[in-house]
Amino acid sequence: MRTLDIDQLLIENVISAATAPASEISARVADLGPATVAEVALAEVAGRAALHGRPAIEQVGIQFQLAFGSARLDYVVHLGPEKIAIEASSSEDAPVTIKQDLVDLLYETFGPAGNHGATREVAIMETVPAVDPADPVHRRRAAAVTAFRQLLVALSGRRPSLTDLALAFGSDKWGGHWYTPLYERYFEPYSEQQVKVLEIGVGGYRAVDAGGASLRMWKHYFRRGMIYGLDLFDKSGLTEPRLRILQGDQGDQEFLATMAREHGPFDIVIDDGSHFCHHVIASFNALFPHVRPGGMYVVEDLQTSYWPGWGGNVDPTASGTSMSMIKSLLDGLNHQEQMREGGSATLTTERLVTGVHAHHNIVFIDKGLNTEQGAPAWIPRTAEIQRLYDSE
Repeated sequence: MRTLDIDQLLIENVISAATAPASEISARVADLGPATVAEVALAEVAGRAALHGRPAIEQVGIQFQLAFGSARLDYVVHLGPEKIAIEASSSEDAPVTIKQDLVDLLYETFGPAGNHGATREVAIMETVPAVDPADPVHRRRAAAVTAFRQLLVALSGRRPSLTDLALAFGSDKWGGHWYTPLYERYFEPYSEQQVKVLEIGVGGYRAVDAGGASLRMWKHYFRRGMIYGLDLFDKSGLTEPRLRILQGDQGDQEFLATMAREHGPFDIVIDDGSHFCHHVIASFNALFPHVRPGGMYVVEDLQTSYWPGWGGNVDPTASGTSMSMIKSLLDGLNHQEQMREGGSATLTTERLVTGVHAHHNIVFIDKGLNTEQGAPAWIPRTAEIQRLYDSE
C-alpha cells in the first residue's frame, strides 16, 4: 500500500492544509497533489474505522470515488477481520460505492468540527430476501453495511476515551497502571491540536515489530498529531502514517538533543523508558528545553526512585533520584520567594516550569514562563516578623 510510504512531513502538511482557511484549502491540495491528499485521508479513516465496533464478518472492499475539480480519483478501501488495505483502483462490483468531494473528505478527516460530509453520495448493493442467512450474497452485503458504518463513525470525529484506546491496543497505561484518566485530564486541551508527541519507550524489547501499544493509543487520541516513539532497540517495523519510530539511548544527552533539534520541538514528551533514575534525569535535562512553551513533560513509574536496584534510594530524602529531581522542580516553582546568598542566578528550569502535578507514580510538568512576581518586599522574611508579633 503506497500510502504507508508517504513521508511524515508530507502528512503534516496535509493535516495543516485541512485546518487552513476555506479560501486556501483547494490551492494547498493542488500543491500537495490530490492523490497524496486522498491517500493520507483514506489511510487515516481506515485506521480509525478498525476501532469502531466489530469488524465485518468477512473482508469487503468499499469503493471511493473522490472528486477534485474535474478530476476523479478511485480507491478501494478493504476492511474486515483481516488487514486493512488501500489500493488505487476501481471495482465494478464493490458492494458499497462512496462518492465525495476530496476537500470535503479532508475536512471531515483532519479539519475543524463542522457540518461536513454534505457532498457524500452512497450506493449499496441490493439483494432480494433470503431464507438462508449464510447465503454468500447476503453475507457480503452484511459485511459491507458493517464496514460502511465503521467508516461513517470514523469520519464523525468521535474518538474513544483513552481508557478504551488503551484496552483496544493493549497498553498497560490502563490495567498495568491506572494512568489513562489522568492523561485524559491533562491532555484534553491538546487533543484537537496539531501536536508533536514523543514517548520514550516503545515496548516489545528486541523484536522489531513488537510493542507500540501506547503509541497507537496516542495516534488515535490526537487525530491531528504526529507521534514519535524512541527506543533503545530497532522498532522500525511499527512505523505507520503519523507514527515514526526513532532508535537511541535515552541516557545519552547529546543524542537526545540532536534528535530533538531534528524532529522537535515537541508539545508533549512522555518518559516511559527504562525508569532508571539516571536515565530519567538525563532525558529531562536534554529534552525539556525542546518542549514548546505551553507544552508538557510527563514522567511515569516514579516508584523506582525508592528502589536501589533502579538507582533509587530507600531514603526518600536522598538526592540523585527521579523524585529528588521532581522535588527540586517544586522548589523552583517558588524561586521568587527564596532567600539566596549572593543573589545567585535562577536555573533555566526554575524560569520555565510553571506547574508540577504529582500523582501516584506519575508526574505532569507544565512548561511556560515562571515570571510571576514574588511577595511584596515589605513583608518581613526573617526572625523580625516574630518580634513584631511579640511587641503587640
